[in-house]
Amino acid sequence: MNYDVIVVGGGTAGCACAYTLGKLGLKTLIIEKNSFLGGTMTSALVTPAMNTVSGDNTNFYKELTKRLSKLGGQATYLDGNPGWFNPELLKIVLDEMMSHAKVDVIFDSEIDDIICEKNHIKKVKLNSDILSVYIETKYIIDSTGDCNFSKKLNCNFLNKNDEFQPNNLRFIMSGINIKQFSDWIMEFDKDRNVTTSAVIDGQIHLSTAYTWDTDKKWALRPFFEDAVKKKILKYKDTSYFQVFTVPGMFGALAFNTPRIVCTPEINPLDPIARSKALQSGRQSILRIANFCKTYLIGFENAYISSIANSLGVRVSRRIKGKYVYTIEDLRSGKEFENPCLTSNYPVDIHSNKKNSSVLEMQKKNYTLPLEALISADYDNLFVIGRCISADFQAQAALRIIPSCFSMGEGIAKYISQLGE
Repeated sequence: MNYDVIVVGGGTAGCACAYTLGKLGLKTLIIEKNSFLGGTMTSALVTPAMNTVSGDNTNFYKELTKRLSKLGGQATYLDGNPGWFNPELLKIVLDEMMSHAKVDVIFDSEIDDIICEKNHIKKVKLNSDILSVYIETKYIIDSTGDCNFSKKLNCNFLNKNDEFQPNNLRFIMSGINIKQFSDWIMEFDKDRNVTTSAVIDGQIHLSTAYTWDTDKKWALRPFFEDAVKKKILKYKDTSYFQVFTVPGMFGALAFNTPRIVCTPEINPLDPIARSKALQSGRQSILRIANFCKTYLIGFENAYISSIANSLGVRVSRRIKGKYVYTIEDLRSGKEFENPCLTSNYPVDIHSNKKNSSVLEMQKKNYTLPLEALISADYDNLFVIGRCISADFQAQAALRIIPSCFSMGEGIAKYISQLGE
């Protein structure tokens, strides 16, 4: 077996990359550890995608939203964000898109062995008794999110032990009377700091939020404080709470919560710590669901219908590439000869501590150079997604879904030109 490109990890960036490679005529294979594509969008229930100009320059994103819309699984919200999507329908659409681009996919598989000649990767072998042959490739993409493939090669990384953000474990509740909840919360949150609602494509869509930070007049604060007093919630459950409707899931809300504090003892790269975080997160979800049924109008018959299969990890390993992108590059809007994306998303750093999170808005767009996606250790290895070559603060602006789409599409176009 041989391919022009092997994409290790069929997540956010990996799917965009593989689809673009296939459309450009390169023989492409995705090796995916799960039984479906989409990465954090599907396995971690990260919906909606955050809004940024970086989504506007990718054909992949446009095709994805068009196909989802036809199935009733996409909405464009009040702020023009097209990234409100249905994670279950997304699995189907991504399958269709890979088939359309003639991209091969092998699910439930990971890399078991790698053959290199000096600093050039020649072939890989899967951890499968049935498919035990080596697969040759010209180029390989690490889009595993945690640089798992690059770690097997002993590549150099940028990480420091304390450079983490809190993880989360998202979930969905169904059986909600969305109209009742929407009418109530729009009236209750008179300041409308974080609450919005509108009928889009025949479905009520809304969003509201609360955090334990004191920088805003959070309408829901009295409920959270009372729930802690009555031991319905633990104090840590109140650190972050955000809900969104889901296109095509009438009567359902997707929860961007609970936030799981990330410390050296809860390192997202440590499988034991990660397992404990998952267990802790599921207990927190049970408490938060009970809170919603107790305090929020329209939740009387609500129930937990889905819990994410994996943690929402904001940052873990970061590769050392040919260029290390810095926060100074981002803030200055430094221009590069080979940009792979343009964005204006803020530096978004969640914190373990109250009143210490960062949301640094940018006055102008910034770009990311392709060299930050190219390994400094191997001449045919590329790294895309949240694990790119960027310092901690810059990565906090680049880790979102539309930017990962841009990275994937950008590196695919670059690879397609290497043989010309």
